Amino acid sequence: MTDQSQYTPPKVWTWNKPSGGQFASINRPIAGPTHDKELPVGAHPLQLYSQGTPNGIKVTVMLEELLALGRTDAEYDAWLINIGNGDQFGSGFVAINPNSKIPALVDRSGAEPISIFESGAILLYLAEKFGAFLPGDVKERTEVLSWLFWQMGSAPFLGGGFGHFFAYAPVKIEYAIDRYAMEAKRQFDVLDRRLAESEFVGSDEYSIADIAIWPWYGLVAMGKAYEGADVFLSTRDYKHVMRWAEAIAARPAVQRGRIINRTSGDPHLEERHSAADINKALAS
Repeated sequence: MTDQSQYTPPKVWTWNKPSGGQFASINRPIAGPTHDKELPVGAHPLQLYSQGTPNGIKVTVMLEELLALGRTDAEYDAWLINIGNGDQFGSGFVAINPNSKIPALVDRSGAEPISIFESGAILLYLAEKFGAFLPGDVKERTEVLSWLFWQMGSAPFLGGGFGHFFAYAPVKIEYAIDRYAMEAKRQFDVLDRRLAESEFVGSDEYSIADIAIWPWYGLVAMGKAYEGADVFLSTRDYKHVMRWAEAIAARPAVQRGRIINRTSGDPHLEERHSAADINKALAS
């Protein structure tokens, strides 16, 4: 490993060695499929292809919340896309998500299948399709969407920035960890100030903004992501965030959604095709 203090960037960067770290085997500077692999299709109208990372959790929580409202037409199959194995580069997955990132959803309820990628877009699509978790009032809807897009723009600094250098990078780089810890704490402060004046993030009602933000900021705050990050970032100091995070964690649909498409942990459920699958996993 090159001494980072002595590194001088070349005039033109080339991909000529592994990047190192936990995800080195799947990181590459090009797009497109690496192998042929068709996606499975289950019996339900909605087909989810994902893994139980924070971005994946958003969608399974949303679907479980819809089912909890009695929307049986939100039944779905959740197929595991193991990103550590490079499943996201299979031809079938790339066809529905050219960005090769989980999650991706296919809605087969209409005459022609509709593919949606990017977790925020999927949440918005489902909220509009089912008329739930998105206010009808223009002012309130706009506030919810502002916070949804805040999450989409901010979380890469928490995950790919702080999370990567704190938990996954092959060497600990003080400058990188300090830079992203500062930004992570700024974001927690933004969220804490908002939650001091509102029960939920987007409004006084639970919405897709909360569903998007909780798997990132809620899990980090509660010490359930990036081991030791909650202590390092002093997340308990953000009392309004903690109140909100723990309240959402107690929701049955959130507890159900969080275990789906996970490959480890207790409990976990790699694939979900019915409510009975989740009940069995939770009972084991």
